[in-house]
Amino acid sequence: MTPAVEELLSLLQLERLEDNLFRGESRDIGTRYVFGGQVLGQALSAAQQTVDADRNAHSLHAYFLRAGDIEHPIVYNVERTRDGGSFSVRRVTAIQHGQPIFNFSASFQAEESGVEHQLPMPAVPKPDDLEPVEALPADELAKLPPKLQRWFGRSGPYEFRHVYPRDELNPPKRPPFQQVWFRLTGRVPESSPPLHRALLAYSSDFHLIGTTMFPHGISFLQRNVQVASLDHAMWFHRPFRADEWLLYSCDSPTAQGARGLARGMIYSEDGRLVASTAQEGLVRIRNEG
Repeated sequence: MTPAVEELLSLLQLERLEDNLFRGESRDIGTRYVFGGQVLGQALSAAQQTVDADRNAHSLHAYFLRAGDIEHPIVYNVERTRDGGSFSVRRVTAIQHGQPIFNFSASFQAEESGVEHQLPMPAVPKPDDLEPVEALPADELAKLPPKLQRWFGRSGPYEFRHVYPRDELNPPKRPPFQQVWFRLTGRVPESSPPLHRALLAYSSDFHLIGTTMFPHGISFLQRNVQVASLDHAMWFHRPFRADEWLLYSCDSPTAQGARGLARGMIYSEDGRLVASTAQEGLVRIRNEG
């Protein structure tokens, strides 16, 4: 296991303060505020600790209310909304500096069989046939603000291989879709579904908003472009491991009113649809004058 993966696992292991109250640390990964995936993964981790072990999360819906402070921990208050015969529902409020920064609802289901179908995985090259993402040259990295230097200069817990690589420093105009293979950079010793769901919730915040900017030839690296997650939804369909290759197939059907909508389907390497996502984000071009 790499140090970056160990750090991520530690981030998702919350401190239990009371039966329904948890505290999670924050990490500076090079973003201006707390990375949205961190709050998603921690909120799901908190909710999972209040549900019977035979019930797994099948959906979550979240709103990002305020930017999170990287320098301070986040408290997660879990409301045990319902425990029925087959389903359980939990609501989570993330609190920082006495104010809610994030609202989250998740539904859990006891395993059962039923009808089954799925859309096929896109026909794309396998991850071993693609080049890993190359590090930015030192001279290009030095031109970026310190925060972005940390974002591009650190060795993160996930490895990404883009089917259609894009130069974020000089972004071309492209149709609003992309496919990205990803996995943890080290093997996780545990095979528990709750842990791997929290890990996937964390990584599901990558790439979605970026897809909405493709047709406009803009990038989050540009100083006049303001980007932020507004809401996030996720559905878990089939078993998976976050430390094995997964394909994130993203598209953006619309952007308007300084908001962009993106959708994603996550497949295992053998073609099983394991999860789906949707996210709307703020995409605002500021007047530099």
